[in-house]
Amino acid sequence: MASKLSSNPVHLGLGGSAVAEPEFTGELEWYGAYGERHAADGAEGRLVSMHSFSSSWNVWEMHPRGHEVVLCTAGTITLIQEIDAADSSAHQEAPTKRRIVLQPGEYAINPPGVWHTADVDTSATAVFITTGEGTEHRPRET
Repeated sequence: MASKLSSNPVHLGLGGSAVAEPEFTGELEWYGAYGERHAADGAEGRLVSMHSFSSSWNVWEMHPRGHEVVLCTAGTITLIQEIDAADSSAHQEAPTKRRIVLQPGEYAINPPGVWHTADVDTSATAVFITTGEGTEHRPRET
């Protein structure tokens, strides 16, 4: 049976398992329920999802326990990573923002603990392979 990745993400779990997930709602509660369903897989579990965007993200997110792969499949998406500046003095410097423009077929990797967001000028679609355990969000200031 065929399923659409955009509506039913896949969980890749321990032992090489793959589980089709319930319909994606876009709500943070969906992610909470996903985490509960697959808590036993810990940081080794991966959520594979596909999302289409017609505007820039209004949040930053961060995955503390593993890498995230972002693969552009259509349009152009600019991934923005907040990289901590070298703390060579007694004061903390503001993080720098690294911008990575992705075209179809190109990917980037968000390292663990790196806050990231995205800009979309017209429209874009991307596949995300995420270690979702412990993911955090914060509002994006315009």
